Amino acid sequence: MTERHLVTTLWILWILHGCSSVHAPGRGEPATPNIVILLADDLGWTDVSFHGGNIATPNIDRIAAEGVELRRFYVAPICSPTRAGLMTGRYPIRYGAMRAVYPPWRQGGMDLSEWTVADILAEAGYKHRAVFGKWHLGHSDKKYHPLRRGFTKFYGHYNGAIDYFTHEREGEVDWHDGFEPSDDEGYQTDLVAEAAAQFIREHASDAAPFLCYVAFNAPHSPFQAKPDDLERYEQLPPARGFFEGLEGVNMEANRESRARNRRILGAMVHSLDQGVGRILDAIDQAGISADTFVLFSSDNGGVRGVGENTPLRGGKATVFEGGIRVAAAARWASKIPAGRRVDVPLANIDILPTVMRMAGVERYTGKPLDGVDILDVLTGRKEDLGRELFNYIGQEGADREQISYMTNDWKMIAIGPDVTDDSADESKRRRFLFRISEDMAEERNVLDANPELAASMYERIKAFRSLQPEDSVPPYSVGRGDSGFKAPAHWRMPGE
Repeated sequence: MTERHLVTTLWILWILHGCSSVHAPGRGEPATPNIVILLADDLGWTDVSFHGGNIATPNIDRIAAEGVELRRFYVAPICSPTRAGLMTGRYPIRYGAMRAVYPPWRQGGMDLSEWTVADILAEAGYKHRAVFGKWHLGHSDKKYHPLRRGFTKFYGHYNGAIDYFTHEREGEVDWHDGFEPSDDEGYQTDLVAEAAAQFIREHASDAAPFLCYVAFNAPHSPFQAKPDDLERYEQLPPARGFFEGLEGVNMEANRESRARNRRILGAMVHSLDQGVGRILDAIDQAGISADTFVLFSSDNGGVRGVGENTPLRGGKATVFEGGIRVAAAARWASKIPAGRRVDVPLANIDILPTVMRMAGVERYTGKPLDGVDILDVLTGRKEDLGRELFNYIGQEGADREQISYMTNDWKMIAIGPDVTDDSADESKRRRFLFRISEDMAEERNVLDANPELAASMYERIKAFRSLQPEDSVPPYSVGRGDSGFKAPAHWRMPGE
């Protein structure tokens, strides 16, 4: 690397580390609302009816109708990194939690030196701070438990992809109330929704506001639905584009499998929507809708061929729009005018700094944030943020990484070997440049027509990738088959 390139890279790193961070602004009248965050899992862009999908989601739609639809809301391509970014307001690559998820056989968890939204709201007077559903940020030691990360209540499961009926993962029941295993029976989505609704009813009249984070597992695999819900979607057609990637001798079997799973997913989304409805009803019936901020989004796009992301390109585990641009909406009856649509790029990392503003946090001394306060965008006071967003996944290993860098108008994607590895085979790398403000389907790669822009954006991509520490979470399959892993009884966490 030449001296000029080194200086340029260091300057970019400084920008990434400093200028994107946001400290809680003191302006605006903080209303200390209750905070309710609803997170679906693997829900496709067109798996909601307010995006024209053929699965009815009247309750999720209601959040958009009674609040604001977020047309460009971005998350990570997979589960754990989205949750980490939501918790910390920082790109998880900074603390090694962005390359892959935390599978059952993985030790470690989200960096203990990172502040969570629950930590900050505790200082702001939010007495009750609950997590319901899927944690997925570390399960190998109690120090990674939600109750050690700022929350006062946890009800749900540590891992992803649990059985919806038996609550098992790797042969052991992963269902807990606090630190203790729970033998509660029922469909996962129903249990999570009812527990969250009950929490809201219990604390609606408290003098202090509450935080309620509801992380549904639905409609993530395994594809399992209740019989009554399955009947509703027996005739659901296959997802558009579901033939993608079905080459090979078992093509017909794969087609039928995906079509069957699509029908099951429809039933799972119905149950998810009913759960969202129970939570909204608890808020409204308690008379606190004017004092409660509700945000709904998915943690990533739908699984291609089962979930539907049309017209977006790609799906879960990609940095194309279908993997990272998700169905999202926000409601706050007393502050957010109803029925609007926002086309400003927003992200899950914006949740923490925005909540800080809402809670009246005037001083933040944690690590620099990458998210920005978006409250004025949600309320209609501001129409542009002039910001940039990055994304990354390396779950399949260093030779198959994906990184994206986006401004309001442009988006670059790099796919292939680690972009910071100068010894890698350049022929294995692919790059794309899209005018994303005009080409949400990412159909027109204009890389060759914009060489200077492409070169500068690629430098930004390399600088972002260089933020990843060496001790970051490894690719998904590392340790899966050769570690002799056996799930602990009842998925009890060791530690003090």
